[in-house]
Amino acid sequence: MILLVDSLGSTVVFSFTASLGRAVDGCAMQEMITTCNPGKVIVFGGDGFCGWPTALHLSELGHQVIIVDNLSRRAIDIELGVESLTPIRSIGERINTWSALTGKEIKFHNIDISTEFAELLELLMTEKPDTVVHFAEQRAAPYSMKSAKHKSYTVRNNLCGTNNLLSAIVESGLDIHVAHLGTMGVYGYGTAGMALPEGYLNVYLKTDEGEMVEQEILYPTNPGSIYHLTKSQDALMFQFYNKNDKLRITDLHQGIVWGTQTAQTSRDERLINRFDYDGDYGTVLNRFLMQATVGYPLTVHGSGGQTRAFININDTVKCIELAVNNPPALNDGVQIFNQMAESYRLIDLAKMIADRTGCQISHVPNPRNEADENDLIVKNDKFKGLGWEPSSLADGLLQEVEEITKRYSSRCDISKIPCESTWTAKHSPGRPSMKVDAAE
Repeated sequence: MILLVDSLGSTVVFSFTASLGRAVDGCAMQEMITTCNPGKVIVFGGDGFCGWPTALHLSELGHQVIIVDNLSRRAIDIELGVESLTPIRSIGERINTWSALTGKEIKFHNIDISTEFAELLELLMTEKPDTVVHFAEQRAAPYSMKSAKHKSYTVRNNLCGTNNLLSAIVESGLDIHVAHLGTMGVYGYGTAGMALPEGYLNVYLKTDEGEMVEQEILYPTNPGSIYHLTKSQDALMFQFYNKNDKLRITDLHQGIVWGTQTAQTSRDERLINRFDYDGDYGTVLNRFLMQATVGYPLTVHGSGGQTRAFININDTVKCIELAVNNPPALNDGVQIFNQMAESYRLIDLAKMIADRTGCQISHVPNPRNEADENDLIVKNDKFKGLGWEPSSLADGLLQEVEEITKRYSSRCDISKIPCESTWTAKHSPGRPSMKVDAAE
């Protein structure tokens, strides 16, 4: 058989339609229950940038929350010689503070799910959660490209962790919904001439007899780093365990997260969320805002024509809430949501921040092996169909990040700002040069 696809959909032979997803269609989605039915939720990776605010958000909603984390992200801080811009407290102090303020208990288990299968299985058998939220992966593309050692660590940690979690659920015999935080990066950043669908694509296959047969496939992955490669492999594992063992799985393809605080983490400084600004772990918009605060030129990689999808941390926790409350039905396929609010070119973000702050822009070498420019149009109808109203950069949320960067600017180590990790030996680190553009 030959797969024939035309991005313009101009002929019968070469055509496709974007699927709304196997698990739910657009009409059925409107009927899904979006109210909170509190249950027991294990948040794997619950000490991290997205995991910690998610754990508190779900706890406040009435879910019985258990955090599992091996605290590897804190160990990476030590390895890289850089700390969160915000002074995050120990996991014990965080949890005790939350309990003292709210009366709600969050349990904590230090388990490395990529290596400690027996402990993971015992936890599932003991706690019998309704849902597990899977954040427990090395999440930074630059870190995954630092060296052969870092590539191997990312592959081993991410893929073994995901496989162990799915395998442990099968072994337990329990009906547990898996909500996984993936990335928009699995789609790649090429120009497809279409809006990226939510995970699935309907294509036509031409048989040897000339008959056209419609088939639904996963949207082809196009990873741009070892990190993104592991997320692409995750997607294949989800398909297998769903088909073979009938696991109920929701995969969330998330955009780049910006912002720091949520209603829960801002309640007490001891609950504050982490803020990464370094070249390996800092997300681009947070990095720009921090750089502007300390008077460091905004480091735009290459032309800045790269377009990326973005989402605020407050929307991240809301989307996780919706995913937890709306699992796919038993025997449904893997449910895939695009978890993003809006798309921007990086140079446009830099100019926006420069206009707000008067900071200069510096075009630096792009350490990544990627196109200098790309378009990005993304469908996110499923979450909107569940009532989600995404925040935008125009909603005034930038002020929260600016306040954080000003309050803790003394903790910034400017030597850690440039992205030193390069994709190949031919690429150069993203260090500022003498060429600087004035704010427009």
